[in-house]
Amino acid sequence: MFSKLATRVAPRVSPRLFSSGGGGGGAGGALLGLAVGAGGAAFYIQSNPDVVDLVPASKVAETEEKFATYWPRNVMMLFGPPGSGKGTQGPKIEAMLGIPQLSTGDMLRAAVKNQTEIGKKAQGIMKAGGLVGDDIVVGIIKDRIAEPDCKFGFILDGFPRTQPQAKALDKMLAEEGACVSKVIELNVPDSILEERICGRWIHKASGASYHVKYAPPKSMKLGADGKPDPASMLDDATGEPLMQRPDDTASALVNRLKEYHRMTKPILKHYQPHGVVGSVNANQEMTKVWADMQANLKSGKN
Repeated sequence: MFSKLATRVAPRVSPRLFSSGGGGGGAGGALLGLAVGAGGAAFYIQSNPDVVDLVPASKVAETEEKFATYWPRNVMMLFGPPGSGKGTQGPKIEAMLGIPQLSTGDMLRAAVKNQTEIGKKAQGIMKAGGLVGDDIVVGIIKDRIAEPDCKFGFILDGFPRTQPQAKALDKMLAEEGACVSKVIELNVPDSILEERICGRWIHKASGASYHVKYAPPKSMKLGADGKPDPASMLDDATGEPLMQRPDDTASALVNRLKEYHRMTKPILKHYQPHGVVGSVNANQEMTKVWADMQANLKSGKN
């Protein structure tokens, strides 16, 4: 069964061929190398029944199941309003499938810092006080997903935000022989989000997120008013001060939610005909949210 599976996915993953010792002839055969799972661990799968097994049968079965369950996983999109849990669920998907979560802001800054051709164009536009166009952003994404860690897939964070961006992204992916394979929206009632947002603190350097009620830092101490003492809000790993975003306020949240719903609904509608859109109730216990997320990630589920 696995040889058939390997044959089916081989054109999609540009596999390398490995030969066992002695020049690769006869029983040495060719081994198809597929990088699978968290961290891209390599499993070398036999394509010749005469070749001695290089990995335990249990690992072969595990790898086969992962491909059958989650493949294809070229492009994933994670949507959700502020405070819905994207910052929690994204890293979990990264760890489970071994694919990176890509932020358009991070990619843009990296392209400018590394002075790539398209990064130079973006820098020139920003220095002139202009807005970076969709063609530039899509070009930056194209460059980034050509890197080795994106070979087996990636999660887009913060893009697309409009239908024209979605169409431009689709066109670029089609030219690369890929397409959007899964779009998941995390749903939380607007009334619940205020508590989540206003209690959120972050470690700016790492992006680690804390919450005074649901996930407080170990150092947190409450003042006489029952609110956290800002001086006690320190990152668990580094001991560095945490901060609250300027727009993590009740008044700012109202406008942010209006803008989110205005922009997101057309994008979800754009991808629904392709059968790749799923929804997860993020207003429940974290273990249940993750279980529902895993169910949505499986091939053919939405």
